Amino acid sequence: ELSTWLKGKGITSVALESTGTYWQNLFVELINSGIQVVLTSGRFTKSMNRKKTDVRDCQWIQKLHSLGLLPSSFLPDSSTEKLRTLCRHRANMIDLKADASHKMQKFLKLLNFRLDVVVRDVTGLTGLKIIEDICKGVLDPGELSKNRHYNCRKSQDEIAKALVSNGREDYIFGLNQEFERHRFYLIQIEKCDQKIAEFLNRFLEDAPREVPGEKPFKRNNKNSISGLDLNKTAFQYFRGVDIYQIPGISHSTVLSIMSEIGPEGFSMFPSAKHFASWLRLAPNNKISGGKTLSNRIPKGSNRLKIALRNAANAVGNLKESDLGRFFIKIAFKKGRQAAITATARKIAVILWNMVTKVEQYAPKSLYIFVDQKRKQIAIIRKKIAKFGIDPNELGIFSPESHRLAYEKKKSLNQLLT
Repeated sequence: ELSTWLKGKGITSVALESTGTYWQNLFVELINSGIQVVLTSGRFTKSMNRKKTDVRDCQWIQKLHSLGLLPSSFLPDSSTEKLRTLCRHRANMIDLKADASHKMQKFLKLLNFRLDVVVRDVTGLTGLKIIEDICKGVLDPGELSKNRHYNCRKSQDEIAKALVSNGREDYIFGLNQEFERHRFYLIQIEKCDQKIAEFLNRFLEDAPREVPGEKPFKRNNKNSISGLDLNKTAFQYFRGVDIYQIPGISHSTVLSIMSEIGPEGFSMFPSAKHFASWLRLAPNNKISGGKTLSNRIPKGSNRLKIALRNAANAVGNLKESDLGRFFIKIAFKKGRQAAITATARKIAVILWNMVTKVEQYAPKSLYIFVDQKRKQIAIIRKKIAKFGIDPNELGIFSPESHRLAYEKKKSLNQLLT
């Protein structure tokens, strides 16, 4: 009825504020009716300080829209939106499973079971078998330790010493409840994995893509989708672009990229700078009178930004990579948090260039890195010479200093070997 009424009034364009979920069904109906819809964030529709009513808000949004001052929000295509719904639901299930796992560990400690000391993963094969027997009423340490998997580092006797319980029934009841909840979420996650695998396989069948060459195998982690080779699927999903080549990229990061923006979403941004700005990884420069007042990162976040920041944090733990050297350089100057943001932005720029230009990841070689250092040394030499100081007097560039540094490095390598 609303669509018919708007078309009867000659309305061709409508602006909506993207708050909550009430706009989604209305947005679809207006689009199907042939009306152009501009979905904008509430940050751009703030009115002046006056009495707030729904009517005044609508009038203000209409005024801004008529002047062309409302930017449109990013909306993925229908296939990516369906995949996003499934992946977000799966992520929520994983969070709930983790919450149940934490509650199980709490009740285990209250029962005086120090399972976390002798088992690396409480929710692993050994841990879940022991918890299941405890819920059945088995409290004998010797019997519980028989559930030890052959890959466990601790022996059966060491596990038995950590499983001496106080036997409180209320704690056992709570542990049983959380164990059932954990098992329920495992089943739900498995169903989500099957649905996501079916959707991706059907999508790739409906839209066949060329796959140049074979995709190398990469080991799956604990929370990767079961029954789906995400390595090859992502390789085909992005038209033969292997985004796993980027350091720090994991299965969860790739799944976030596939579900939050999709292969066609990158082309909706004119440049890599626009993409980084949409992720709020670019500084919000505030300049007045030729002077920069602030250059902080804007507030706000989304799931893709969080995934890229997690990947950047993983890059910080890598030793030999171009992104790792960049991370160390920024962290030395401004701290780890600034380095995570800067590296996440660099990963976003690399992603945009790889997907839009259909090219593989080409890291900077170590020779370029060394060449940059040589240029920096040359600049320092010129600055020292400008003050009329002999570099040999400082002992920085003298042959003796190079010899001492070489001997120190050689002795350190001998100690390590």
